[in-house]
Order: sequence, then C-alpha cells, then structure tokens
Amino acid sequence: MLGFLKSLFKDPNEKELEKLWPTVEEINDLEPEMQELSDQELKNKTEEFKDRYKDGESLDDLLVEAFAVVREASQRSTNEGFRHFDVQLLGGIALHQGKIAEMKTGEGKTLAATLPVYLNAISGNGVHVVTVNDYLAERDSEWMGQIYRFLGLSVGVILNDMKPDERRKAYECDVTYGTNNEFGFDYLRDNMAYKEENLVQRGHHYAILDEVDSILIDEARTPLIISGPAQDTSKDYKRFNRIIPKLNEEEDFEIDEKSNLVNLTEDGVHKVENLLNIDNLYDDTNFQLNTRLKNALKAHTLMEKDVDYIVKNGEVKIVDEFTGRVMEGRRFGEGLHQAIEAKEGVQVKRETQTFASITEQNYFRMYDKLAGMTGTAKTEEDEFIKIYGMEVIVVPTNEPMIRDDMSDLVYQDKETKIRAAIDDIEARYEKGQPVLVGTVSVADSENLSRRLKKRSIPHEVLNAKNHEREADIIKYAGQKKSVTIATNMAGRGTDIVLGDGVKELGGLHVLGTERHESRRIDNQLRGRSGRQGDPGSSQFYVSLEDDLLRLFGSDNISGILDKVGFNEGEPIEHKMITSAIERAQRKVEDRNFEIRKAILEYDDVLNKQREVIYNQRREVLTTDQLLDQVNKMLEKVIDDLINMYMSEDLHPSDWDLEGFRKALNNFNINLDADDEKLMNMESEEVLDKIILSAQAALDKKKREIGSDDFNNLARHIALRIIDRKWMSHLDNMQELRQGIGLRAYGQKDPLTEYKFESYDLFQEMTGSIRQDLVKTLLKIEIKGGADTRQAGPVSRDNLNFAQPDIIEKQKKDLQAKKDRIQANKNQQTKQEPIVKPDEPGRNDPCPCGSGEKYKRCCGG
Repeated sequence: MLGFLKSLFKDPNEKELEKLWPTVEEINDLEPEMQELSDQELKNKTEEFKDRYKDGESLDDLLVEAFAVVREASQRSTNEGFRHFDVQLLGGIALHQGKIAEMKTGEGKTLAATLPVYLNAISGNGVHVVTVNDYLAERDSEWMGQIYRFLGLSVGVILNDMKPDERRKAYECDVTYGTNNEFGFDYLRDNMAYKEENLVQRGHHYAILDEVDSILIDEARTPLIISGPAQDTSKDYKRFNRIIPKLNEEEDFEIDEKSNLVNLTEDGVHKVENLLNIDNLYDDTNFQLNTRLKNALKAHTLMEKDVDYIVKNGEVKIVDEFTGRVMEGRRFGEGLHQAIEAKEGVQVKRETQTFASITEQNYFRMYDKLAGMTGTAKTEEDEFIKIYGMEVIVVPTNEPMIRDDMSDLVYQDKETKIRAAIDDIEARYEKGQPVLVGTVSVADSENLSRRLKKRSIPHEVLNAKNHEREADIIKYAGQKKSVTIATNMAGRGTDIVLGDGVKELGGLHVLGTERHESRRIDNQLRGRSGRQGDPGSSQFYVSLEDDLLRLFGSDNISGILDKVGFNEGEPIEHKMITSAIERAQRKVEDRNFEIRKAILEYDDVLNKQREVIYNQRREVLTTDQLLDQVNKMLEKVIDDLINMYMSEDLHPSDWDLEGFRKALNNFNINLDADDEKLMNMESEEVLDKIILSAQAALDKKKREIGSDDFNNLARHIALRIIDRKWMSHLDNMQELRQGIGLRAYGQKDPLTEYKFESYDLFQEMTGSIRQDLVKTLLKIEIKGGADTRQAGPVSRDNLNFAQPDIIEKQKKDLQAKKDRIQANKNQQTKQEPIVKPDEPGRNDPCPCGSGEKYKRCCGG
C-alpha cells in the first residue's frame, strides 16, 4: 500500500526524469556503433544530419544519433578524453527541450551543453552559449570548441574589446560564445547602426544560458543601457555634498532600510531651503533640484562603499550584490551615480541621456528557444515558469552527494559571531583542512582578512577589487592549509579541486559569515564543496544583528529563542532556527520577485513599442525601396491633415481651409485649387491631388541628386529622425513611469493608466516621425540646381535643411513634460485612497513611492 501511495504522489521531478531515461538508454545502445566509425566517418555525420533536417526530419528525430556522435567525438577530440556521463545526457536532453537543467557544481554542465548545442546548430541558424564573464566565454569556446571543430562546425566568441567586423564573423559561426551583456549590447548597437554593413547579429534562434539564475534573476532589475552625455550637473551634486553632512538623522531625515528609502522631515526641508536659499523646495521650478537632493541624500545614507560600490582608479564602480563582481561599464541611473562620485571626491561625470535600452528579461525572451543551466534554480522555479516558460529539471549527481550541511550557528551580536568564526577557521587551518569563507560584501571580506592576519593565518582574498586573480585563487583553494575569503563571486563557473590528502581531512569546508537574502546564493556557496562525490562540509555563522534577521526575521527568531534559551556568548544551533531563517529568506525572495515582475510588466509596454520602432528602423536601413516607404508616410501625413481641417463630420462651410493651406505650406506644398473648388471635391480626390504634387516634387529632387544619392540621403535623414524621436520618447516614458503610481489615489490602476498614456505618447511620436521626415525631404534645397549632378556624391555641404527650429522644439518638449508632471500632481488629492484602513500617517513614507512624507506628497 505504501509503495502504491508513493507512486501515486511521486515527486514531479522524478516523473520528468523517468520520461528521459529511456532516451538515455537509446543513446547508450548506439555507442558501440559510433566507436566503429573512423574520425572522418564521424565528422561526415554532421552533413548527413543537415541533409536529413532539410529533408524534413525534426531535431527531436535526430537527437539520439546526434548525442551519440557528440559523446564519441568528445572522447576523441578533447585533451582530457571526456566521455559524457548518463546524467549529463539527461541534462543535455532537458536543455534541448528549452528547460533549465539544475546540475550540482562539478557535474560537468559545460560538457553537457555540447550535446544540445551541436544538435541545434544542425539547423544552420546559429546557437548562442551565454556565460557570465569574458574569461569563461573564451575558455569554453576553446575547450568545448575542440568537439565542434572536430565535427565540422565553426565556433566564434564575442569579447568586450572586439570590433564590429570581428563580432560579425563570430555571429556567423555555427556556435557563438559570449556574455549576456555583450549579446544584449550588440542587439542595441545594431538598432543604432547607420550602415547595413555595421550590423553584426543574425537573429535569435536558440540560446543556452550558463548560470541562468544569475542572468535572468539577479540582473533582471538592471537594464542594459547605451547612453550619452547630457547636461552637466556636477555643481549641484558638489553643493549638496557640502549640505548633507549638516543634516542629522531623525531630526532632519528618516531612513527606511526595508524599502531602501530616505526622506527629509519637515524640519529637514526647512533647513535645506535655508541652506540653498530657496523659498519652496517642492515648487515646480525646483523639480530637478529636488531630485538631485534626494540622490545626494541616498548616496550618503544608503549607498555604502565596498558594499554597493567600490572606488578603483578614480572611478566609482558598481558591485553586483548577488555575484560580488564589478559591473563594468554600468552606472546607477537617474543621477545617483553622480551623487556617489561627488560623495567620494572623484570626477563627477555628466548625467546621461538614454539612447537605447532593454532589460535582460526582454532581450532573452526574443529567442525562439531558450534554455539554461545552473547549480541553483529550483527555489526560483515559479519565476522561471511565469516569466520565461522554463521548467526546472533537477538532474541527479553522477556520484552520491556526501557533503555535511550543518545547521546554522546563531549568535547574539556580530562581534561574537566573527570571533567564533575565526576560531573555527584557525582550528581547521591547524588541522590542514582547506576552508572557503563566504562574505556578503567587499568590506566584510577585507575586515575578516585583517583579523586573520593578526592571528598569522595565511589566506587569499577574492572580491571585486582583485577579481582578475579569480582563476588563480580558486585553483589552489582546495589544497591543504588553504584559507580563501571570497564574496559571492566565489569562483562561480570553475571547480575547486581537492589536493592530495584533503579528502582524508574531510574535504573542503565552506564557512558562511552571514546568510544572504536569497537561499539560492547560500546554496551556491555550499555548492563549492562536495563535488563529484567528494567529502565536504558547510556551515553558516549568523547573528541577530545581521541585516536579514534584523529587518525580516527578528519576530520569529526571538520567539524561538525564548523557547530554547540563549546564553550570552554561546551559539544556538537548532533546526527551528535554521527553518526560521529560511522563512525570512523566502519572505525577501517573494518581495524581490514582485519587484522584478512589476518592472517587467511596465517594461513589456515599452518593449512592444521598441519592437515596432526597431523593425521600422531595420526596414529603413536595409530596404532598396525607401521611396515607397516615404510615399506611404506622405499619404498618411496628408490624410491626417485632411481629417483635421476638412473632416467629413463637418459641413464644408465649417472647414478650416485657411489653416489647411498653411499646414500644407509648412510642408512646402502649394495647393492649386481655390476654396470653392475644394469644397466641391471628395476627400479622396483632394488627397490624390496633393499626393501627386508632392511625389512630383520628390521625383524632381531624386532626378537632380541621383537615385542612389537620394536614397542614401533619405535613409540618413529617416534614421536620424527616428533616433532623435525615440530618445525623446524614452525620456517621456521614464517621467510617466515615475509619476504613474499616484493614479492609485484616484482609484485607478497605475499599470492600466500607464498603458493608455504610453500608447498616446507612442502614437504622437510615430506621427511626429512621419511629419518630420516628409517635411525635411520636401524642404531640402539643392545648391547649384542641376549642376549638382556633375559635382559628385551629395553631402551636407551642398544641401540646405529647412527644418523646424530645434531650440523652440526643445522648449515645447520641456513644457509638455512639466504639464504632464503637474497633471499627475493634480490627481493626487482629488479622491480618497483605495485602501482606507491602511492609510499612512502624516509622517509616514508616501505609498506612491515618491520618497516623500505622506503629508508633503499625496496626503498634503
């Protein structure tokens, strides 16, 4: 009966594995046949598979044979003579199915990926293998590239310092390795290119993401942005840098660590107004000044050096809170980076304007099929399924896992905890057992290092400041008497191999000095030990003063401690404590998921618009029939004008014919018809007449300039206008996003309102693109008339661009932004809040997310 119940309520993961094992057996059955083939016959299998695929066989049909071929080729081509384990075949099948293969550290994810990579490369569409850093991309492209090249496939790698032509060649290969950032930024750069030959990517068919949780979850809240310098605000930030130290916590500002917000008190507002010599900090004219002040306040109170960022070579560099790595080339947005630069006394760089951006989430959702692999994904499976449609398959280990994961040791305060941890490290060092010590920040790793030096314990430190030595440090981390202090980066993507005699000492011991907000990050640290059946152990040292417990778990922990007792200076080691800590982590994980989900919901709106604009831009860049597109735009522009001034809903006597003529004249179009004649014409007839006149003008310019030169000119103008309008639209969307939360106080759903208003903004932008392009082409004046044809290719030197006044346009855009901001504010106090029972107090942070007190914001 028990066996029947177990089969009835079998673990879903076990059910999935049971479906895959028969395929593994079929691959194994082909091994003797593959061993009989010569190297050339094995290589010829690739062309055979390609022909069969073209003849209609699916990749699923070819899977068993292709995997068998790769396994045999691997043994012959790699220096190590790798042969895929059965569990690696399981992982490979899951990856081909577009799932996430959770494989423990040391189980050979890199080798497992070669199976689906080869199979999917048969289609000829290109396969992308995405890693988290250049070192792994280059290493794996050479290491695993031995297999692909042996089988006749080409392999490329995208590295940070490559030029466009080198990147294009890499993308043209059957298999392309690179980092998530390089793939994403290449996509953005392609959609900013002004020449077709500068395009490098050739589509998004199939991608395997190594360390998929790091890419799709940890980096999901930080979009990829290409930007350029905007206005110089360094003086403001330097001035605020002198003001902030004069403010006192609680009296002048209050910090909300949970929400990561800092707000001025009423007294603080008055003090700042006096220091700045202004009457009202919240006046519309001080909108930007107020924003920069908030950034400066946040930089001084919530952003911590060697935790959130480091200063290296005179630059502020962001430290990824999940990986512990420096995020090269990335800057905090909306002026926060400038505020930190001023705080640290380094050069304050100009604020930037966004030229192009995309989230990691939406970039990778462009692929026809997406798969991933990592040692830690099951805890986030719900998010992977809901956002990306990827299930997680936990692949069993090749050898039984025998690592001893001990319960947490909980101390009352940080100092007692650290002393106890150092005692443990020292004891294991004297014994000869290697220890990997995990810390959550650069500052913690350096503090621990100083204390170990005082005890004369030799050790290595691996953090964002010396990540260049990562491979060398990890290489020796499993040797006798080795002590390695590391942030979350901890050699992810590389194995810690045990030295001689270490297994007898208990293997590698992992000691965590603090629990991370995410269970997944803790599991990654544990996963450094116990690879391939090796012995090992892990334990976390925790204190009630740690941020996780202090902010999210104090109530539960305190209740348990009252039951089990707590003697000063002694740790508590109890499963109930460990469970309570994990509950606190789940609480934070759920909150972070909701934040990422909300970011994605809003970005999805912009992403649909991005797709439209980028497709339109790509068509302009590559088409040979650009004039046909211009004519369609021209027809739409004139049709809109007719509907505006000569609407069929009005009697002809109410038409604004004078306004219509002025509008046409603005496009350099003269209407050859008097008012009486116009009033007797059908709208289609008016449209046809104007279109013919405008097209004749364009054809004349085309003949004067030359067909090719005119097309190139029109293409350049169109791309320039699209880019300028899109950048302005991105700014408008950002401002809309910042204020849209206030709509909740008018009993409206902010996301729905965002969709409606962003649609209007988008329609306004696309209409403006059409108008500016048509107007510019019709108003181009060619110097020298017909003689230009003998003057060689057309250039800006022999053209006059009779465009609208740019400065006046910028003033209008700025005023429009101010009007939208004021409209948002006007809606705040019109109606009651949605949730009355939880209405905040006057001095509480405003729920709209503005960062202000409720009394000064929505409750004012």
